Amino acid sequence: MLPWKRVLRPLAALLLTAAVAVVPATTAQAAETAATSSSGWNDYSCKPSAAHPRPVVLVHGTFANSVDNWLGLAPYLKNRGYCVFSLDYGQLPGVPFFYALGPIDKSAEQLSAYVDKVLAATGAAEADLVGHSQGGMMPRYYLKFLGGAGKVNALVGIAPNNHGTTLSGFTNLLPYFPGAQDLLTAATPALAQQVVGSEFMTKLNAGGDTVPGVRYTVIATRYDEVVTPHRTQFLTGPDVKNVLIQDLCAVDISEHALLGLTDRIAFHEVANALDPAHASPTTCLSAIS
Repeated sequence: MLPWKRVLRPLAALLLTAAVAVVPATTAQAAETAATSSSGWNDYSCKPSAAHPRPVVLVHGTFANSVDNWLGLAPYLKNRGYCVFSLDYGQLPGVPFFYALGPIDKSAEQLSAYVDKVLAATGAAEADLVGHSQGGMMPRYYLKFLGGAGKVNALVGIAPNNHGTTLSGFTNLLPYFPGAQDLLTAATPALAQQVVGSEFMTKLNAGGDTVPGVRYTVIATRYDEVVTPHRTQFLTGPDVKNVLIQDLCAVDISEHALLGLTDRIAFHEVANALDPAHASPTTCLSAIS
């Protein structure tokens, strides 16, 4: 029998190759340009209004990109008067379209540079960040270690992987496959860093979940199958609001992906987090509002 490392290496390469082959790079780039142009976000001429004085930077999740992750939420916020921006980060060499796979600390550096770019373009002193999955957690590294706290008013995490995941128990099997952890770390660093108990997660959460001066909101679903257990998404600290979407609408069955992609009940709670002074109750009816 071949060693597991030899078996898993071509399998990982095959999965990445297949993913890339689904959408050729030129097609993906054309789709991204068309989507952002027609939907009105990533408009660097946008100037924040008195009602919404801070630009919103959307931070996508693992295997996602700056367009597909936000085809629902970006227009939702744009239609409510926000200047909305989104970035791609964490690209692996030779892998287009699918992002957030590189080292998370390096991705946080990319976010830092992007926030600076948005603040310079809009003239705002601070931004608000909204992220899905890894995108709801990675900004915490920026806030804690890269000086982001002075440039960010609020971080809203939709199904964020804040304390590491067991991936519905699958990560518990890694020790039984010699070399699997090393392969995961080498091939897709961000995946390895998001496993519960990783060195990255230990560093991120040492000394507390939050930093002073930033408001935090976490929106989770009990049906999350990716970041598990789902309550590990919640943060502890001052200026934290943890929301379980089923407490707002018991019949909402969105799981990890749909919570960030299409769930307008979650979107309504995002809007409340961005503008708490004018928040309105989030209920099942928010799905059609």
